[in-house]
Amino acid sequence: MSKLHSLNEVISHCKKGDLYFQELLYKQFYGYALGICVRYINNREDALEAVNDSFIKVFKSFGTFRDNTDFKPWFRKILINTSLDYKRRTMHFNDALEMTDHTPQTIYASAIERLSVNDILALMKHLNETQRTIFNLYEVDGYTHKEISLMLNIPESSSRTYLTRAKQALQKLLITHSIYTK
Repeated sequence: MSKLHSLNEVISHCKKGDLYFQELLYKQFYGYALGICVRYINNREDALEAVNDSFIKVFKSFGTFRDNTDFKPWFRKILINTSLDYKRRTMHFNDALEMTDHTPQTIYASAIERLSVNDILALMKHLNETQRTIFNLYEVDGYTHKEISLMLNIPESSSRTYLTRAKQALQKLLITHSIYTK
């Protein structure tokens, strides 16, 4: 955390409503929070709003945070749920998806190995909102299709379909962007 205060000490003071320590926590985890929210929310202003709303939720719900619990996973769940709340306002799911494009799942290992995190994030911006959200939830944050279906109020089969289409779209992007394939 800082040279003077451990994370547990900061959290302890935050639980008591100490604004100085809340500011310390905010400054320490702001970048982490923004990184998560930006993956789910395209508009940077909305992502910033989700970050701030998440911190407010954290400060209000510190009473439910158990000591000796890892803070980051607990905070990440709040960040993801807050981001999804923003997404729900704009996302429209189509329950009747059909898998008509059966592109083979070929993996271009050498091309993928050369991708940086920024390259992957840039490619993901080409996915539609729903595909990107489900890809993030499943592949990055480790949620199951059942959990995703409950979070987004869609059938599990739709979650699987969106994930498959996201992977197919990313593979096509890898093929068409010669900078990534050689």
